[in-house]
Amino acid sequence: MPASDELYPPAQYGWGWILLAIGILLLLALAAWLLVFLTRPKRSITLPGTTTYAPPTAEVLAQLRTEYLADVQRIEVAYRSGNMPPRQANLELSRTVRAFVNEYSGLEAPVLSLDDLVARGVDPALIDAIRRHYYPSIFQRGPAIDPVYGAEAARKVVSTWH
Repeated sequence: MPASDELYPPAQYGWGWILLAIGILLLLALAAWLLVFLTRPKRSITLPGTTTYAPPTAEVLAQLRTEYLADVQRIEVAYRSGNMPPRQANLELSRTVRAFVNEYSGLEAPVLSLDDLVARGVDPALIDAIRRHYYPSIFQRGPAIDPVYGAEAARKVVSTWH
């Protein structure tokens, strides 16, 4: 038995524990790098020979107006002929107007609420159409507002949208 004043050598750890610690540190470093890499803003890359985004030309915008005015007319005709109930007609008019605004200007009108549109300061004609014609017909109980007025409001939005 060794004497009490003798020194003992330090305890030795096996290589497995050291490799495990190094592996955990490497995984943490990889996780940190992935977090930074995956959450940083993406750079826009323009490849040679490709065109950059340009706003639609006047001809394209005129064609867009024509197509959406035809959609409004189609919805109004379907309502007047009795093939579409008033609530459904107002819902379709709201979708059409919002889709037009989205295609024309890039504003995500189809997914924005009335309060969001007001906060963004959009054209008063759109706010008026949604507030007076579409929201009451879609969300309130009782009879829907006559879609003929909603169609007129939709025509005004499509015709005057900047």
